[in-house]
Amino acid sequence: MKIIIRLILIGVVTSGLWFAMQILVQKKAQDLAAIAALPRPLPTIAVASVRSETWQRYLYAIGSFVAVHDVNVTNESEGKITSIHFVSGQHVDDGDVLVILDTSVDAAELLALKADQRLNEIQFERSERLLADNTISKSEFDIAAARRDEAIAMTRAKAASVQKKIIRAPFSGMLGIRKIDLGEYLESGSEIVSLQMLTPIYLDFATIERLMTQIFVGQVVEAEVHAYPGEVFHGAVSALEPGIDRATGNVRIRAKFDNVDRRLRPGMFAEIKSTVARIDEVLTIPDTAITYTPYGNSVFVVHNDAGEMRVSRRQIETGQVRSGRVAVLDGLTAGEIIVSAGHNKLRNGLAVQIDNSARLSALVPN
Repeated sequence: MKIIIRLILIGVVTSGLWFAMQILVQKKAQDLAAIAALPRPLPTIAVASVRSETWQRYLYAIGSFVAVHDVNVTNESEGKITSIHFVSGQHVDDGDVLVILDTSVDAAELLALKADQRLNEIQFERSERLLADNTISKSEFDIAAARRDEAIAMTRAKAASVQKKIIRAPFSGMLGIRKIDLGEYLESGSEIVSLQMLTPIYLDFATIERLMTQIFVGQVVEAEVHAYPGEVFHGAVSALEPGIDRATGNVRIRAKFDNVDRRLRPGMFAEIKSTVARIDEVLTIPDTAITYTPYGNSVFVVHNDAGEMRVSRRQIETGQVRSGRVAVLDGLTAGEIIVSAGHNKLRNGLAVQIDNSARLSALVPN
C-alpha cells in the first residue's frame, strides 16, 4: 500500500513540474514575439554630397639627388705624405690645402734653377749694353736672350711641380672619409678623399614624352625624401635633355635646389611633384565614404524610397587623393548623396536615418 501511495505522489509531482515547464516555455515565446514585433531602430549614418572641384594637375615622378660637382681628389705627382690638413666629413672652401707631399728635393732643385735664372738675366742685361755699343753681334745677343727665357721657363716648370705636391680642394664642398695616412707613399692618381658640392644640389628625374611640352625651365618642383618624412623641399627645373631616350621613351629633367642647410645629399631618392599648366574638373568624395576591397571600390548611395531614406551599394573607379578627398573617375554624378560614415553594417535596400551632427568616431568602428 505504501508503495502505491509513493508512486501516486511521484506522478503528481512530475505532472506539476511538466505543466510548470509548459507555462514557462509559452511565456518565453510570447516575450520573444513581443520583442520581435517592436520596431527596430534604423542605422544612423552621416552623408556627404558628390562635389565637382577644380584640381591643379601635377606631374609625379621619382628621382635622385646629384651633386653639382662630385670628385675623388687625387694627386698629379707622386710622393710621400708629409702632412694632412683635413678630417673626414669636413666642409672645405675652394683652394684649401688638403695634403702636402714631400717637396724637399724639388725645393732644392727650384733654388738651383732660380740661381741659374738670375745668372742668365744678368748675362742678358750685359748683352743688351754690349749690343748697344756694337761690342757683340746680334746672334750672340739672341743666344743670351734664349738662355734667359729657357731659365725662366725651367724655373716656372719646377715651381709648378712643387705646387702639384700641395693638393688643394678644387671647389667648396663636403669631404668624405679619408683614404690615406700620414707617411704613405702615393703613386700618381691615388684617391685621397671624395669631395661633393652640396650647395646647390641637382635633382634628376624623367617623364614620358607626352608630358614633355608641359615642362619648362623655371617650373617649381616639390620633393619629399624618406629621411625627412612629411617635409617638402622646393626647387625649380634648370635644364631638360634635348633628346628622348630611345630605350625608355622618356625625357630627362634636372631641377636645382638651394640646399643651404645641406640636408639633401647626393644619392637620396625623392618623390617629386611638379605643377603643370593644365587644370582638371573632377568629382570628389570624402575618403571615409569608400569601401576598399580586392574586387573593387564601392560606396553606398542614399536615395528616397516612398518617404524612406534607403541605401544601395555602387561600384566606383577612383583616382588621386588630396587632402582627404578622392577623385571619382566613374560611377557617380555631381550632387548625389553618399554615406560618409556609418556604412560598416549597411546592405542594399536598408532603411537608414541621417544625422550629420553625430560624431564620426561613433559611426566608424574601431
